[in-house]
Amino acid sequence: MSDAATLADHAGPSRGGRPDPHHDSTREADLPPLDDTTRMTAHVCQAAGCLSLRSDEVAKLLSERLHAGGVADVDVKRVGCLGLCAAGPLVHVPETGEMYGGVTPDSTALDDLVELLRTANPENGPRPELPSFFTRQTQIVLENSGHIDPEDIDDYLVNHGYEALRIAVTELTPEQVVEQVLVSGLRGRGGGGFPAGRKWQAVAAASATAGTVAASAASSNGAATGRDGRTYVVCNADEGDPGAFMDRSVLESDPHRVLEGMAIAGYAVGADKGYVYCRAEYPLAVKRLKTAIRQAKRRGFLGEGIAGSSFAFDVEVRLGAGAFVCGEETALLASIEGRRGTPRPRPPYPAVSGLWGRPTLINNVETFASVAPIIRNGGEWYARTGVGPSKGTKVFALAGRVVRTGLIEVPMGMTLRDVVYDIGGGIIDGRPFKAAQTGGPSGGCIPAEFLDIPLTYETLAEKGSIMGSGGMIIMDDTSCMVDVARYFMDFSRDESCGKCTPCRGGTTQLRMLLDRISEGRADLADLDRLEQLSLMVKRTSLCGLGQNAPNPILSTLRYFREEYLAHVTDRTCPAGVCSFCRVLADRAADGSGAAGGAAAAGTGAGTAVERDAAESAAVENDGVEEVAVA
Repeated sequence: MSDAATLADHAGPSRGGRPDPHHDSTREADLPPLDDTTRMTAHVCQAAGCLSLRSDEVAKLLSERLHAGGVADVDVKRVGCLGLCAAGPLVHVPETGEMYGGVTPDSTALDDLVELLRTANPENGPRPELPSFFTRQTQIVLENSGHIDPEDIDDYLVNHGYEALRIAVTELTPEQVVEQVLVSGLRGRGGGGFPAGRKWQAVAAASATAGTVAASAASSNGAATGRDGRTYVVCNADEGDPGAFMDRSVLESDPHRVLEGMAIAGYAVGADKGYVYCRAEYPLAVKRLKTAIRQAKRRGFLGEGIAGSSFAFDVEVRLGAGAFVCGEETALLASIEGRRGTPRPRPPYPAVSGLWGRPTLINNVETFASVAPIIRNGGEWYARTGVGPSKGTKVFALAGRVVRTGLIEVPMGMTLRDVVYDIGGGIIDGRPFKAAQTGGPSGGCIPAEFLDIPLTYETLAEKGSIMGSGGMIIMDDTSCMVDVARYFMDFSRDESCGKCTPCRGGTTQLRMLLDRISEGRADLADLDRLEQLSLMVKRTSLCGLGQNAPNPILSTLRYFREEYLAHVTDRTCPAGVCSFCRVLADRAADGSGAAGGAAAAGTGAGTAVERDAAESAAVENDGVEEVAVA
């Protein structure tokens, strides 16, 4: 077995049942049928990341080779994200604890895997040691991810699927369901962190009041009209942060869990209609979600008379065109209604007047995916995980300059150091950690001095960042923080809907100031303008996009002001990233590095970095051009 191909298992024996080979959506149509007795299973990740590396071909080829070799007691099973995206495509063999990385159709890892599945006895031999990427996680939202077939409702049902919905509608009152969510301490995972139970309470109260008014109007008019008596549940799946893929992965890996959470929420707040607003750039998530809706309707978990009760609930998918601002709840509702996706002032809040003016509950994918285990196990069970008012777990998309990138779920309160070094395996090439960007373009940069802070809503806010939906980008010393701020400001500027002047004009001016700084054309007055304008945009913008857009600037000014000063006063970029450093390198390549260095010195840019760049100007040695980059 190739050492490079095999990884340790993370979850022990599979908890999922064997899919029915005759079910219309259970397995790929071109995989050969298997014997009724299963000795081993091969869980092939078919989330978007691994599919892009042809994991679907791996599953087909693996099944064909086993079948051709007369091996009929091995189940090749499609599953969702296994988490360690850096090592994809991944194949997990739960009976032996082996996980293979880099399994492509033409890799030797596939040969090793076939041999293991052909000969291994699950009852013999020690299990591999578990790597910390898996052992340090606590999976609640992702408990089914990588274990079940996301397109097979039977596999979901074997793993306690829709059990919580049955409990809710047959054993609990709506008020008792809301109470369990309150006790759990679950907070909205879409970024704001508002207590989910309190939001559910507000929608339920508004629904009851509006229902009474609508009934009175219907009585006086003889019939109800339009949508007057409805309350809605909306799942915000419009995940658009750069480097974020949490919600997409959950929808691709466990779509029934989200539908179950929405149905429970509908029962709790008095809603009979739900919408999932998902961006069209997630075709696999949309496909699997629509498949799950069809399956749930056929089995009686959506539609009329759910679980034999009088409760009815339906779900539709609405596609977004990719506007980042539609992640803001009022813009999202406008888009569902067929209008331009722009935010409106609040109040009234959507809990009172949301979709088509009706009470509307809006939570994101991760929030709804947390509901079923809370109802199944009790709110107190969930509240035992986490610290202080930050209860439960948080799913992060761990990306950037870290060894093990991927999808992780950790208890609230785990330190940033544990995430970066224990789970992430440290910084690539052993370089020093410089900063972590949390919360996407609306978040801030946490420097190395705060590596030991617990990851909670409160501590991140104290340090000038936010939890956000869960994007986490790790940076090393090769990152220029001015350039980082410019990148995120450019994103926010492009995504501004333009409705309010502070965001429309302010983000453009901020980007122009950052351009001046990164190009070596700014002065100290520009640095003051940058800070003042950032505070103005933050305080006066209409919605969360504009209010949080300056966060990357303000946090980098707070913790990395010396880098801004180096750009402004010394005309240098300490990381060698910004444009004037490239100019120096280009001059060096053209043989004019000495002149470039003298010119830089004449402008007050006589730092050691620039002197090194000037002195190393373009030399030819055995046909290899050596160019120094600051």
